[in-house]
This record gives sequence, C-alpha cells and structure tokens, in this order.
Amino acid sequence: MIKKEDNILRYEGLGDIIIKPNARAKRFVFRVKDNRLQMTTPKYSSKKEMYQAVSSMYDKLKKLLSNNTNPLIDLNFSIDTEFFKLKIEEGNRERFLARSELGELSIIAPKSVDFNDVQLQEWLKRVIIEALRRNAKIILAPKLYMLSQKHNIPYNQLKINTSEGRWGSCSGRKNINLSVYLVLLPKHLIDYVLLHELCHTYEMNHGPNFWALLNNLTEGRAEELNEELKNYHTSIFNYSKE
Repeated sequence: MIKKEDNILRYEGLGDIIIKPNARAKRFVFRVKDNRLQMTTPKYSSKKEMYQAVSSMYDKLKKLLSNNTNPLIDLNFSIDTEFFKLKIEEGNRERFLARSELGELSIIAPKSVDFNDVQLQEWLKRVIIEALRRNAKIILAPKLYMLSQKHNIPYNQLKINTSEGRWGSCSGRKNINLSVYLVLLPKHLIDYVLLHELCHTYEMNHGPNFWALLNNLTEGRAEELNEELKNYHTSIFNYSKE
C-alpha cells in the first residue's frame, strides 16, 4: 500500500511520476498533468509492480510525456486574444506582482526566478485562470443575456467554471455552465458556443431538431462553426504567443 507521503515514483528519463492509488482501479493507467506523468494504480500495488509497469511501457510513456508537455509559463509566455491579453515581465521587486484589468493581466516577475519550479508553474497557472474567471463573468454574462433576448430563448441561471474538457453545458432546468476559457476564443466562436447552449434549453440532445434550430440561429453555419471550434481547446497553452 502506498502511504500518503510516499506518492512519488522516480524513474530516470521520465522524472517524478505522481502515484494515484484507486480502490476501483484494476490496472495501471497513465496520464500527463502539469507536465508530469500521473499513474493511477490498484490500491495495494507494490513499488516493484509499479516499476515493472513503467519499465514495460517506457517508450510509450516517453512519447506521451513529450506530446503533452506544455510550454513553461515564463518571460517568453504571453497570450494575445481578442478579449484577453497576458504579458510577463521582469521587474526589480523581490516578489511576484500581478496587475489585472478588464481584458488584461500583467505579471511582474523577480529577477533570476527559476521558472522550472513546479510549484511556481502551478501558482502562475492559477493566477491566470483566476483572471480569466473575472473576465468571463464580465464578458460572458451580458453576451448570453443579449443573445437570449434577441432570439427569445430564456434560460434560468448562468455559472462560470474552470473545467478543462468542455466549453459549456446546459441542464434540464435550463441552467447554463460556461468555461472561463471561452474568453480566449474569437468573438464569433464565443457567440456560437452561447447559442449552442441556449439551443439545449429546447433540445437536450444533438439530434436533427437541435442542429436545425442552431443552424437557423447561425445563418446555416452551425456545422462549419462546430468544425472551427475543434481547433481550440480549454487550456491557456493553446493561445500562447511564444
């Protein structure tokens, strides 16, 4: 059994692998999060079994890690989109300073800071996402309301979330959830996602009636816009202008 304080598996060439014991797991499952491998294991797996699993899949894990590694958030990292811009600059302060305004976030970094530090990377990501959340509340709520009024499609409540995986959702009670990452999209795709969720207040599936309604609201471009949206992902790293 892996103790709470012993949840790291160090493997040369792969770095530190985070161990995630799971009582329901029946096999070893690997994923990449925050540039590190995570290993979901059956609850009572031994370290020997874990090393054997990693060794047998080394080449695949090396490729998985390489393909999913995000760029460092450092002085070269920036975001420049229609509704949100980020820049990181070096300053003379001993600590980080973040200045957030509508549509902009400026981070002043101390000199000689080590951007390779994992905890620093996690902190920077949280700061950026929190700024996105504040912007999303200001930008998305009025947009959704105006589209709702324009097309006479009422909804109940709006919530903004930080989930990485979907742009939005709509419940059977007509409550709409929207991702903070929407503010990184071009305006016409933001509108498309909002209309998509509004259509779900009438059609809770993606059947013919749903697409007919969405087509009517997008001048027949629903399929085209849906394909364009696939080029973007719910992550800050897809918009980096390194």
